[in-house]
Amino acid sequence: MTVITETLRFVIPVAVIGILAHVIGEALPRRWFDASRFPYRAYAFERNGRFYEALGIRKWKNVLPDKSRIAPGTYRKAIRGSAQQHSAAHMERLLQETCVAECVHWALLVISPILLFTMESPAAYVMTSLYGLSNLPYIMIQRYNRPRLAVLSARMQRKAQEAAA
Repeated sequence: MTVITETLRFVIPVAVIGILAHVIGEALPRRWFDASRFPYRAYAFERNGRFYEALGIRKWKNVLPDKSRIAPGTYRKAIRGSAQQHSAAHMERLLQETCVAECVHWALLVISPILLFTMESPAAYVMTSLYGLSNLPYIMIQRYNRPRLAVLSARMQRKAQEAAA
């Protein structure tokens, strides 16, 4: 089998899985995702993100590709900018989006072994492992950002309640 054929037997399924993950992730009802509940809540070992800071997340998290920057119709993950982006509702939606992203990346990691059935070379194990493990940094980013967004969300909700009173 040629290198090109073997590469295509990896790239095409990965592309199909990626497209399906995007479509399914966008279709999932956001009401299913609560940042304060299992499995999305922050755990003690994460120390509100300090665990991930020890892994250097601040240096590399913005270097990785972000689907929300390139996929049309995807909810934008930025918190700077318009007044809409400073609302309590926007902050709550961002929290839900981090949960959805984490869920999708866990699913991609778990299903990655199916790629072994598309390739025949010994490199299949390396490529499949790398593909599966490539989801871990994205999971870490969601888990790092979520507690910080929760603090901002609580602040926005307090401001909204004070303004309504």
